[in-house]
Amino acid sequence: MTDVLIVGAGPTGLVLACDLARRGAAVRIVDRSPAPPRTSRAKGPNARSLEILDDLGVAEEVLAAGSAPLPMLKYRDRLPVAETDPWADSAPSPDAPYDRGRLIAQWRLEEILRDRLAGYGVRVELGREVVGLAERAHDQEIDGQQTDGQETDRQQDDGRQFDGQQVDVTFAEGRTERARYVVGCDGAHSSVRKLLGIGFEGTTAEDQVMVCGDVDLVEGALDRTRWHQWFDEDGAVMLCPIPGTRTGWWFQAGPERDGRGRPLAPTADGFRRLLARHTALSGRALTRAELLSTYRVNVRMADRFRAGRAFLAGDAAHVHAVAGGLGMNTGIQDAFNLGWKLGLVLAGHAGAQLLDTYEEERLPVAARTLDLTSERLRATLEAIRRPGGGLDAAITPDTTGLGVGYRWSSLARAHDEAPQPGDGLPDFPQAGDRAPDAPCVDAATGARTRLHRVFAGPRTTVLGFGPGSAAVLREVAAAYGDAGVRTCRVYASYESGTRSGPGAAVVDDEGHAAAAYGTGAFGGTGTGIVVVRPDHHLGLCAPADDARSVHAYLRRLHGSERFSGIGGRRP
Repeated sequence: MTDVLIVGAGPTGLVLACDLARRGAAVRIVDRSPAPPRTSRAKGPNARSLEILDDLGVAEEVLAAGSAPLPMLKYRDRLPVAETDPWADSAPSPDAPYDRGRLIAQWRLEEILRDRLAGYGVRVELGREVVGLAERAHDQEIDGQQTDGQETDRQQDDGRQFDGQQVDVTFAEGRTERARYVVGCDGAHSSVRKLLGIGFEGTTAEDQVMVCGDVDLVEGALDRTRWHQWFDEDGAVMLCPIPGTRTGWWFQAGPERDGRGRPLAPTADGFRRLLARHTALSGRALTRAELLSTYRVNVRMADRFRAGRAFLAGDAAHVHAVAGGLGMNTGIQDAFNLGWKLGLVLAGHAGAQLLDTYEEERLPVAARTLDLTSERLRATLEAIRRPGGGLDAAITPDTTGLGVGYRWSSLARAHDEAPQPGDGLPDFPQAGDRAPDAPCVDAATGARTRLHRVFAGPRTTVLGFGPGSAAVLREVAAAYGDAGVRTCRVYASYESGTRSGPGAAVVDDEGHAAAAYGTGAFGGTGTGIVVVRPDHHLGLCAPADDARSVHAYLRRLHGSERFSGIGGRRP
């Protein structure tokens, strides 16, 4: 039986498949394309997506295959008028080692993710188009006996929890197959969304049109250490070098238009004419053009991200302006939010109600992203009217993704004693926020490491700061060690004695972890408990002696009634 069938093998679907496969879920991923799409519109992961790719074990390969964001050289009337490096004042910090994204062709990123997925024994099934979905109860065979799926409230099959409801998935070739869950990651024209009858309301700006493609220019035609941008009153051309190629460039431009002002379809000859019109290059400098497409600004969002046992993620759930480069990145982050929740439910470590929090958390993020990208597009269109304006107007701290959090979520438990904004204390992270990183030392080996390495992998992490946290860590390890929960004691550099106990242990030798998590806020003791979700978001920050709150939160997250022994009587 397939646990999760993923429809669509772009970055969103591949990240979700990798996350589920490493959790031991029986995952399949299908795509209607007969061969891996060589899509290239997305220019790479932002800082938050790099953290996710790091957790999946592919960040180093992505960094090696890509390049850092480039300075932008801007022209007017064919002459250079300004150069801007949007990242000139940015630098890695202890809590965020990735301060900027990475340029990499989307097809190359997908290759890396497919290879990672193949390492788990899962390969993309190409040429498979989904044409029907139906959720219904099925008879089940458990321990060799038939049971009626409609009458069974909760059963176990190979250790996985399910309730008899499954999804029949019909493919274009006429074959029907079953899965416990289906996730549509199949783009803006999602067949899954349409089959589910989910609305996709919004607008299409017919007058905001751009033609795109991958092109080759003769070697040496342009400096490949710059993103070149020509903005004139009658049109625009943008050329960014594609990493890993000698002569490849991303080409974007305002379209040619016919006598009635209607945009013409992109062609190689049309690209050559646009190049000659706006740049100092001859049209003959462009030797190849492929992956040609016309982009119109669509701002749309599904009215819900879930229908029973089917979910939507990525462009299938939301599309927006390209300004800020958040399309692919929002999809990757959708997948990372959904993956651990599906994994816990399938493994029997959480109740199915945990899946309700996917839409609860990601739909507001998508709505905010639509607003942000629309505002950044407006700012960019205004900027390029003036000589020296360019695409740097679309880049703000919001576009790194590092500030995205879920403080409103039912999974974000604010402790009564937690510092509140405006109370005179530093602005420490709150429940729901991204968990800060911090460099530290592995207490067992003495090797340099960092907290995000501790968090890596498909588990919840309970961090303990200060000696007072030891008792709770022991209780958590004993009760939840087989349920996808790890513990880690964070020692201050001045703590002496044997550094031992359950789980991992690190030494905060430079004080970055304590500074990032604000452990001194609870009575100024420098001690506390922090629960970090599998997607690196804070669930709870509590005083070290409050075992009851930690227990209540882990029961909320993992949802199993058998965990009832931490902190005395169940709350």
